[in-house]
Amino acid sequence: MRIVFLGTASSKPTTDRNVSSIALHYRGDIVLFDCGEGTQRQMVRRVKQSRISKICVTHFHGDHYLGIPGLLMTMSLNGRRRPLYIYGPPGTATFLSHLLHSGYMDVGFDVRVEEVYDTMIPCKGYSIRVFPVDHGVPAVGYAFIEDTRRGTFDRKKAHEFGIHGEMFAELEKKGEITVDGTKVTLQDVTGPPKKGKIVTYSGDTRPVSFPPETKGSSVLIHEATFISPEDRDGTYHSTVKEACEAARSMEAPLLVLTHLNSRYEPEQLQRAADEHCDDAVVAYDFLEIEI
Repeated sequence: MRIVFLGTASSKPTTDRNVSSIALHYRGDIVLFDCGEGTQRQMVRRVKQSRISKICVTHFHGDHYLGIPGLLMTMSLNGRRRPLYIYGPPGTATFLSHLLHSGYMDVGFDVRVEEVYDTMIPCKGYSIRVFPVDHGVPAVGYAFIEDTRRGTFDRKKAHEFGIHGEMFAELEKKGEITVDGTKVTLQDVTGPPKKGKIVTYSGDTRPVSFPPETKGSSVLIHEATFISPEDRDGTYHSTVKEACEAARSMEAPLLVLTHLNSRYEPEQLQRAADEHCDDAVVAYDFLEIEI
């Protein structure tokens, strides 16, 4: 699993940062979280557009979705034919309909839009937990939850059952095989199941209670638009300290701060994070994290 930060700025791009977008690579599939203006330019050499299966929009402030029309047009020009799924909070269908009918956009593949709010989206090998957040407009966060994986093969135990060679592949495929009249299941010759990895993305929000499914996330990606509550000035955003508190509550071993305000230097943000948590990273465009 690989996470690529395509845009880490809040509200507007800077010379060093584009607006919000994160690409999560998983077994040849790419899930794109937010798609601000200029996202497709950020993808060059980093992300294969053809592998994007889903776009998960957190909310409809421009810095989180205005890159969608250009991306869809490029996908169409590149000959895409498979459907693209776009998820977002209530209002998504209306906003995207208006957006995609604002000009002569001939998209040559199905764009399947689904409004989500507090639900689970089942996918092949993983699920996406959608949860409401507090941003003053309909807004959601997302948690990418990998399915529980089978335990490691116990070769010694397998050999005791008489399993060898191609029989391993057959057992993996069918879940059970018969050896010399004895039925052997996959569970008989594997260790305990392995919990899947979880990547949680807050989107833009004031502090909220995250759903229980996010507990123990491998990574929490949390907005940190401000350093002090005074700087927030009534807006629906979080501070660095509040992001650290969320990571601690979630028991996430790694916190990545994004949606960064241009008034702060990265060093300021890192110092603020270091005051409140041990394992926080200030994101920058094209940061890649393997988990």
